[in-house]
Amino acid sequence: MSPLGVLLFVLLSTAAAGGVAFALLQPKLAASKKVAARKTALARDEKAKANVAAARSRVQEQSKRRKNLENSLREMETRAKAHDRNRTKPSLSQTLAQSGLTISARMFVLLSVGIGLFAAIIALGLGQGPIVALMLGIVCGAGLPRFALARMRKKRLERFIEHFPNAIDLIVRGIKAGLPLGDTLRTVAAEVPEPVASEFRHVVEAQQMGVGLGEACERLYRSVPLPETNFFAIVIAIQAQAGGNLSEALGNLSRVLRERKKMRQKVQAVSSEAKASGTIIGALPIAVASLVYMTAPDYIGILFQTTVGNFILIGCAVWMSIGIFVMKNMIQFEI
Repeated sequence: MSPLGVLLFVLLSTAAAGGVAFALLQPKLAASKKVAARKTALARDEKAKANVAAARSRVQEQSKRRKNLENSLREMETRAKAHDRNRTKPSLSQTLAQSGLTISARMFVLLSVGIGLFAAIIALGLGQGPIVALMLGIVCGAGLPRFALARMRKKRLERFIEHFPNAIDLIVRGIKAGLPLGDTLRTVAAEVPEPVASEFRHVVEAQQMGVGLGEACERLYRSVPLPETNFFAIVIAIQAQAGGNLSEALGNLSRVLRERKKMRQKVQAVSSEAKASGTIIGALPIAVASLVYMTAPDYIGILFQTTVGNFILIGCAVWMSIGIFVMKNMIQFEI
């Protein structure tokens, strides 16, 4: 056989062997490709299912957090309504606590009765009639102590509003510096002027006794029934339940409180003229009656010495009180 024939034989034998091998191995190769493709598809499906499950889990978690937040806000709204009722009509013990006095309600009532009796006895000793003595005793026993207590409460709440934004700024700086919230509250209780320091001291003491921070801040709102403390309690409660950047939330709250303070000062400046006019109008009849009594006591003494005159004085006092109350409501604005 020639060399060319041998070469052709080798090539044809190789081609035949390759064809036989391909014919024998092709089903296995096709099956392995199908298996690999099926495995890839299964892995892709499992990955897609895992992504869907993770997305569903995130949606469920967000829905759960949203429901918890809605429930918390609903509970806060219910508590705020109850607190608003206590704010508009506080009891005597609550008023004493909010004014900073440590006496009990019973002691305050006894002191008021004693002041009224003392004023009535003084009036009788000066020769006034029993009706005038009774009126003076009621005014001095029921009116003056309540008026003084209301003024003390108002002044204390105004001092609290004055220093409360500084306390929140101190809390924000402490949190940004990495201090725990409890330590910042202790710093506020030690460095901020009264009455903010004493109220935050009560919050710290409540925490030390095992009360949650949200409940302790809610007690702060009960002790100081102001919108500012209500905002603070809401921010702390939401952060404790839903999380978030507490320093940013409190910083925004401090900015809002300072803007409210500026608006309150503007309203006071605008309404100062109306308040002065109301004060002059309310005090003018009393001043005129006092001057007439000093210059011509016989001329006006008939109002104090006769029964008809006493009833006229009572009517005048009632109408003056109504007028003063109306003027006060007309010039009083709440922000």
